[in-house]
Amino acid sequence: MQKTQGVNTPGLQARPILRSHIRLLVLKVSLLLCFLAIALRLVQIQVIDAPAYQEIARKQYEAKVILPATRGAISDCNGRILVSNAMFVSFGADPKIAGSDAVGIAERFSTVFGKPKNAYLAKFDGSGRRFVWLERRVRPEFSKRIQAEEFEGLIQLNEPRRIYHYEQAAGQSVGFADIDNNGLSGVELAFDQRLRGTSGYVVMQRDGLGRRRPSVDYPRVDPVNGHNVMLTIDLEYQSIAEEELRKGIERSQAESGVVVMLDPATGEVLAMANSPGINPNDIAGAEESRMRNRAITDMFEPGSVFKVVTAAAALENHVVRPDQKIYAEHGKYVVQLSGGRTRPITDIHPFGYLTLQEGVEQSSNIVMAKVSDLVGAESFYRTARNFGFGTATGIELPGEAPGELKRPNLWSRLTLNTMAYGYEVAATPLQIAAAYAAVANGGVLMKPYIVKQIVDDHNEVVYENRPQVVRRVISKGTAQTLTEFFIGAVERGTGQTAKLPGVAIAGKTGTSRKHNEGRYEVGKYTASFVGFYPAHAPKVVCLVMLDNPREGGYTGGFASAPIFKGIVEKTVATSKRFIQKSAVVTAEHQLFAVPDLISLTTETATALLSSSGLTAETIGNGRIVVRQSPNAGTKLAAGGSVKLIMDEERRSAQKGHTVVPDVRRLTIRRALNLLTISQLDVAVEGSGVVVVQRPESGEKVRVGTRVTIRCEPPFRFAAASMGK
Repeated sequence: MQKTQGVNTPGLQARPILRSHIRLLVLKVSLLLCFLAIALRLVQIQVIDAPAYQEIARKQYEAKVILPATRGAISDCNGRILVSNAMFVSFGADPKIAGSDAVGIAERFSTVFGKPKNAYLAKFDGSGRRFVWLERRVRPEFSKRIQAEEFEGLIQLNEPRRIYHYEQAAGQSVGFADIDNNGLSGVELAFDQRLRGTSGYVVMQRDGLGRRRPSVDYPRVDPVNGHNVMLTIDLEYQSIAEEELRKGIERSQAESGVVVMLDPATGEVLAMANSPGINPNDIAGAEESRMRNRAITDMFEPGSVFKVVTAAAALENHVVRPDQKIYAEHGKYVVQLSGGRTRPITDIHPFGYLTLQEGVEQSSNIVMAKVSDLVGAESFYRTARNFGFGTATGIELPGEAPGELKRPNLWSRLTLNTMAYGYEVAATPLQIAAAYAAVANGGVLMKPYIVKQIVDDHNEVVYENRPQVVRRVISKGTAQTLTEFFIGAVERGTGQTAKLPGVAIAGKTGTSRKHNEGRYEVGKYTASFVGFYPAHAPKVVCLVMLDNPREGGYTGGFASAPIFKGIVEKTVATSKRFIQKSAVVTAEHQLFAVPDLISLTTETATALLSSSGLTAETIGNGRIVVRQSPNAGTKLAAGGSVKLIMDEERRSAQKGHTVVPDVRRLTIRRALNLLTISQLDVAVEGSGVVVVQRPESGEKVRVGTRVTIRCEPPFRFAAASMGK
């Protein structure tokens, strides 16, 4: 029987083929899926996420560099630049690009600037930042020592730096800006948006050698520079005020001081001085208290300078006449309170009867307290409010305090009396100066302002300030009467230390105890003097305030008035603005009063006449003026001539007769002037005001006849007159 051999069946042959096809199919599907995955990923990268990757790529070879705007300049009213900019060099770095060069950069900067290397390395801290500052606004010569092109990721930029040309001059008023061009105080802060401007930018690209070049594919946006600000401050006035204030503080050993000078006709701030001051070029380490502009931020009880309100209310409401006599209680007045209690009001000097004018001149608290009772609470409060007390002036400076003026319904039994001589009320130095400016300009309160105009980078005016009337406070007649009161305070009252030969000054002293944490400090005072000049045609109002003077007298008359006098003397003699403005006002608006020139040198008298728009004609070869024609107070038009008779001319006076003038009730100085002009010799007995003269007034005598005048202190004369 034959055996059958194995046969290859179709099923058996098909299995390997099928498996091969399956593997091929799986491979194809796998490849297809891989292709689809890659395609989808490419779509995601190139289409869906393309902007994000483009931004990442752009950052690797592009950088947007800010082009800072130049901050606007600040100038005084005459165009003298107070604040400007200088181009300095700044260094920054891109930590990611710098990489390993960070160590070399840190070493180079440490060597050049003398700072620890780790201080610079700490800025490359790997926090993901793409830009850090290494040094800001350093002198341009440092760029040669750094050589930024030697390091990857190191960037050098030119940046403007603020330069305060006159250092401490008006430091608190002008203020300062930080390193990033942000105003932090004063005018720099108040007008930050206008001064700052708008920064631009340029896009830089890195070429194959790693150098940065401007990109031609992106537009360059140029910066828009800030506007320039012109202040009302006059640098001459400011410099004089600061120098005299500094000397006065040293002389009196005061803790600090403030001077405010205003143009009473417009409200322009001519000077605003603080001492101790600040240098905006070197703010680091400066005490915070020095940065305050105390002329507007600090409130104090004004003391007797507030008597302007009391006197104005009495005159305006016709409750007291200027010559009405009031009993001053010989220096001690006891006010009766409820429950049998009493409260004393005292004067430094004992007076008998004083007129309202004499009460202001001698700064009698008792007279003012009694006058306030006649005025009444409502009228007194209304007058104080009209003068601007209790509300901010609105000057364009940050941080102004409004002061404090309580409403009558909150007053105690003594509030009216104590307010009458400047207590239980708080005011800023600027408010006091503005109130006296209202008297100086005929009774109108003007809004103080410190910015005159603003111009853009093309010198086009974009903002201009104009004088703004707040309200009429008192009538012209009342203002004129108050002016005479204040002239008397300087001529024969508490402000005699402010007297300056040849310049008529109207002013008022003020002294108040310092109030701290609800109680008055023993032996600590605020001393003030505020006045305006020339008294009958005021060009300047000036307030001097000292905090706690400790040497040479603590009152306004002893501590502050001499500073005022020094300011007046220098501004009248040296300020071109004062001379020019006087001539303009005289020519346009009024005749000018001839100043008192007796006893002045030729140079000073000529300068004083020139400042008033008048001319001088000298007669004789001496240096001291012994007579003048016309007399002081005579009104002349601009360009009018005043004859100055010098001392040698007196010895050659021609023979003849003259009439003896009436000099009773005049101060010694005024009496001497009047008698000298009448070509008479003078013998003086005593001091104060003239009470007796021999020969009598009206007598016709020979030229050169001796006239004897007997003088007594003002309060004794007033008491003697009352007895009669």
